[in-house]
Amino acid sequence: MAGDSSSSSAPAKGPSQPSPNTAKDRLAQVSQHIAPNTPKRRRKKRAESELPADYSDILGQIATLRQIAATPDPKNRGYVRQKQAGKLWVRERVEQLLDPGSFQEIGSVSGTVKWKQLGPVKEEPVDFVPSNNVQGFGRLRGRKIVFTADDFSIRAGHADGALMEKTLYIEKLAMALKLPIVKLVDGSSGGGSVTSIRTTGYSYIPLLPSFAQVVEQLNLGIPNLGAVVGPAIGLGAARVVACHFSVMAADIGSLFNAGPNVVKNATFEEGLSLTDLGGPSMHCTNGTIDNLAPDEAGCFEQMRTVLSYLPDCGTKLPPTVECSDPIDRISESLRTIIPRAKNRMYNPRAIISEVVDSGSFFEIGALWGTTAIVGLARLGGRPVGIVSLNCEVNAGALDALGSQKINRMLKFLDVFNIPLVQFVDIPGYAIGTAAERSATMRHGVTLATTYYSTTMPIFSVIVRRVYGVAGGVMLDCRDPRMRVAWPSGMWGSLPLEGGIEVGHSFELKEIERKEGKAKRDERYAELENEYRRFMNPVRTANNFGVEEIIDPAYTRRVCAEWVAHVYESLLPQRIMERVAGKLKPSFA
Repeated sequence: MAGDSSSSSAPAKGPSQPSPNTAKDRLAQVSQHIAPNTPKRRRKKRAESELPADYSDILGQIATLRQIAATPDPKNRGYVRQKQAGKLWVRERVEQLLDPGSFQEIGSVSGTVKWKQLGPVKEEPVDFVPSNNVQGFGRLRGRKIVFTADDFSIRAGHADGALMEKTLYIEKLAMALKLPIVKLVDGSSGGGSVTSIRTTGYSYIPLLPSFAQVVEQLNLGIPNLGAVVGPAIGLGAARVVACHFSVMAADIGSLFNAGPNVVKNATFEEGLSLTDLGGPSMHCTNGTIDNLAPDEAGCFEQMRTVLSYLPDCGTKLPPTVECSDPIDRISESLRTIIPRAKNRMYNPRAIISEVVDSGSFFEIGALWGTTAIVGLARLGGRPVGIVSLNCEVNAGALDALGSQKINRMLKFLDVFNIPLVQFVDIPGYAIGTAAERSATMRHGVTLATTYYSTTMPIFSVIVRRVYGVAGGVMLDCRDPRMRVAWPSGMWGSLPLEGGIEVGHSFELKEIERKEGKAKRDERYAELENEYRRFMNPVRTANNFGVEEIIDPAYTRRVCAEWVAHVYESLLPQRIMERVAGKLKPSFA
């Protein structure tokens, strides 16, 4: 028991407790493993670390260049020349052309920059000559477009380092996005200058990389609208003439292959002004340019108007608008507009304006090919093409320029899927030495092939005469024919005037030889009355030679109902065929 007592009183042995000093040592040891107590080496700052993280330096450079480009320099010789000529500066043009706030520039900082170095990698622009072409997106009456505008104040629009690439890009962009393209031409649009040889140190063989895209655009029905708002020279002239529609500003526009100085050395024509060489009186009357406008604002308004009739591309329907003009409106004035006296004239434009939607007729090419009238209009709010002969010029006989004008219009309508309504009063192709010298038959046959090779729907209203090959071409180019006639209609292989002389030449000569001129004239009058009785249009209708003769007062309703059916039933099918590649109209 004593042992037990002694053993129980001995202190119990357990795990040893670390002293406070030991714990601190262990902690210090662990800390040394985590962060060794070695001298820190300070890293040398790299240049990039001095640049702002939000790239505000780059954005600032862009803002500076854009500000320089958007601010005219009143001391700049080119800008002063531009204003002295009465022309808008390029960015003023863009502002006037486009809907407010719709301008989105592409290539806003392309051009030649002089840089000032501020550090190893920091720099700032101190001088900037923008590319002499402004381009981008915008809207015309709400329609999205791409556009390109020359800046004549910089190198007169001649080529610079970025212009060819910009031009090619915008042409490709219009095609890829299927958007209309507007071209404001002032200068050479990137054409060559002899100073380019000195700058580059060599000469080059001319190339036109953008024209392949232009031709494809034209045939795809992507609207190309061009305005001459200054001297359009060489390549600039070619670009605007190639458009579906072109217009020239009367106060400042001119167009030529080469300027007066080059002409003087080549053809010895001295003292020519830009207007003498290629002004409106030259090119708005020979078909090179479609229309004439009083000034730049007038050009812009005409392009807005033309675009309002056209789709964005050939695989879409033309845009329709609300129509407040009743399609069943009766036009009593049309009953008396064609004189009963066959040699008296009338106003063909009055017929067009009375039949189509009120105020919708937009004439194209009024100053050239004046034997024909062509343009765009609406029937029931739906776009239609208009072709009419003009009896007030050369009695309406179709000459070489008139054939070219209608030919161009037919191709225009075909690529844009716009049906044609034509008012026919054609005595035939023009005759005489002037007509033969100008190759009237050559251009007439070209027109005939276009009538038969295009496929847009055609509706014809015979208002008076239909004679000869020209009449047959216009009215027999679709099968089945879609046409009506007015009671004033007259037709045949030849007009009676001259036709009786040819058909009864021997008889009339014999009467005159045997019985005198009075008897000959008496017999001629008998024959004329007899033929006129036979030429009563009702007799033709009796034999179904004309499908229907209508009251002229109801022409609008007849045409509008046909157009409505075309838009509802025929054009959707046509669009599908174009999308599938089955139908490929050609403008260029």
